[in-house]
Formats: sequence, C-alpha cells, structure tokens
Amino acid sequence: MRCSKEALRLYGVTDRSWLGDETLYRQVEKALKGGATFIQLREKDLEQKKFLEEAKALKKLCGEYQVPFVINDDVGIALSANADGVHVGQSDMDASEVRSILGDNKIIGVSAQTVEQAVRAERQGADYLGVGAVFPTDSKKDANDVSYDTLKAICNAVSIPVIAIGGITRENVKELSGSGVCGIAVISAIFASRDIEAAARELKELTFAMICERDGIEA
Repeated sequence: MRCSKEALRLYGVTDRSWLGDETLYRQVEKALKGGATFIQLREKDLEQKKFLEEAKALKKLCGEYQVPFVINDDVGIALSANADGVHVGQSDMDASEVRSILGDNKIIGVSAQTVEQAVRAERQGADYLGVGAVFPTDSKKDANDVSYDTLKAICNAVSIPVIAIGGITRENVKELSGSGVCGIAVISAIFASRDIEAAARELKELTFAMICERDGIEA
C-alpha cells in the first residue's frame, strides 16, 4: 500500500497567507512537531526555481519525520524534488496520466466532489481522495460544497481512503463522525494559528476521537 489510512489522519496543506515573519519551512516543521501525518505543498504563484528549492527542502524535512510529502498539481516539480507523490484536482491531469508519469511507487491523491468522480479516480489509480469543501472555507475560493450525505456516499462507494477537506476546525471536526473518512485535510486550522504546533496536536487528537466514536472504540 502506497498510502495508509493512518498516514492521512492529519493532512496539512501549506499556504503562504499567514507566514508573517516566519518561513514556510519553519511553519511546516511546527506542524510536524505537533503531529501532522501528511504534508501537501501548495504553491500557485511561486517562481519555479524557488518552488523546486522549497519542495526539496520540505521533502527532506518530512522524511526526517517519516511523513509523506506530496505536491499540489505540479507533476514536474514532484519528479524533480523526488516528492512522495502528487495531489490533483478535477481540472488537472487525470490520475491515470499522472500514474504513467510518476510510476507505480508514488502516491496519487485526487480531489472529488461526487460519487462519480470518486469512483472514476479510484479506477484510474488514485491512492486516496480529498473530498470537500465539507464546510464553508475562505482558503479555496473555487471549492464546491459537499454535503455530509455525499461525503458518506463517497466513502461507501470506494475502497481507497477518503479524507475530508474544507473549513474544518477544532469546533466542527466532530460533525464528520460516521461519514467514513479516515482523516482531515486542513489549511488555516493549522497554519493560521498563533501556535501551529499546539493546533496540530489538538486537531490530531480530535480527529482520532472522531474516528474512534464512529468505530465504537475507546480513544
């Protein structure tokens, strides 16, 4: 298995919006110390040379924590940085095409908003799905809303792991209980926090409690 459910429990997606006086590297390091189990580097406007330098540095950092590291959308950067994989959206390259470029050993994640999209992504070789936005979010202006019922239907329709994304906070993560997700993907809930390490630690604990409640296990 290229990507376990446990590795997807707390999936951090980077965003430069809240860097302030810090570097992205430092913020990701704090998230990892707090317990982030997966990191996605998302850069929409960074110049390619700097993007690659950043990707290589973060790949090494995540390796030290034994945490998977993927690139959003950019297959070329993922290859050059030897990232663990790529996450693509519905308007990006199909998972089957990404697989043909990256090979069999890399992780491929796909964003999905419908059961049809989810089933197609799994058939094309996706290792996991990111489904959302499950709550209103300002981090991704183009995100479509996904209802709890649709999220649950997607989880029931595929055999690969599903994570929820979009507007998830410490206050609402429990509302995902029973949906079938194995984890959550967050942006501002970690990286906009004044204490990134503490925010990651709390979110990981809350997500584990949510999953345990779904499965009837004591946390």
